[in-house]
Amino acid sequence: MSNKQIYHFNSIAEFHKMSGLPKPEHPLVSLVDYGMVEYHTDETEISWMQDFYSVGLKRNIQGKFKYGQQQYDFDEGLMTFVAPKQVVSITLDKPQTIKPSGLLLFIHPDFLWNSNLAKTISKYEFFGYNVNEALFMAEKEEAVITDILKNIQREYHSAIDKFTQSIIIAQIEQLLGYCERFYQRQFITRTKTNHQILDKVETILETYFNDAKLIDKGTPTAQYLAEQLHLSPNYLGSLLKSLTGNSTQTHIHEKLIEKAKEKLSTTNLTVSEIAYELGFEHSQSFSKLFKSKTKLSPLEFRASFN
Repeated sequence: MSNKQIYHFNSIAEFHKMSGLPKPEHPLVSLVDYGMVEYHTDETEISWMQDFYSVGLKRNIQGKFKYGQQQYDFDEGLMTFVAPKQVVSITLDKPQTIKPSGLLLFIHPDFLWNSNLAKTISKYEFFGYNVNEALFMAEKEEAVITDILKNIQREYHSAIDKFTQSIIIAQIEQLLGYCERFYQRQFITRTKTNHQILDKVETILETYFNDAKLIDKGTPTAQYLAEQLHLSPNYLGSLLKSLTGNSTQTHIHEKLIEKAKEKLSTTNLTVSEIAYELGFEHSQSFSKLFKSKTKLSPLEFRASFN
């Protein structure tokens, strides 16, 4: 197995086989002991893509996990969330002196068919976070998550009947609800780091809108901003929403309107010229956005300012 190859797992059974695990007891859902996973490789990096969701609670990981741009080695419970088609990369130190522990939950989208969770699972934005934006938990939080996973595990090992699906799905919904709560706590408790990110957002946008090549680049996107910060778009959006109540796109628009007001009040440029300088291909789009944010058209703002 090479660290240059990205493996593709179409089913939970395929992942079990690659990881040295016994066959799953249900084709569409599985819960296993993380300590049983054995990646058959001498490489330090393992990469794959899967067609199912996974939720992992892990301990004693021999290696570095990055949270944003910082590395953490502390031993709080660490949770990762992987959505279908997301590439997973794990870097481990060799040799491993301590056996990892924890639980791994795999959920194929077909298992959720015709349930409320099938419609709502997309609202849990942490499935769109990068693996390096994991959830770190305090001891009490980890105990809550472990209890729910153990309940799922007991049901998973029971004989499959007509109640199996609905019971496990209800427990998954409870699990995701608690994870959403704990992520919000994490945004709050990492105040210094998160406000540093907020400052960087402002710096990046200021630099972008002052760039002479803005005309060719167009207006900045949430994807661009996240890439500059080495974060996933979903994580950046959740973080900004937690800190300010606004989405990433709203932050971009606010900076854009700030620059537009500056140009309208200090230059004689036409509205079309200002729109062009701010990266808009059509001045009508700029005027529509400006009015939606200020309740005034660009010309009305200029007149009121003067």
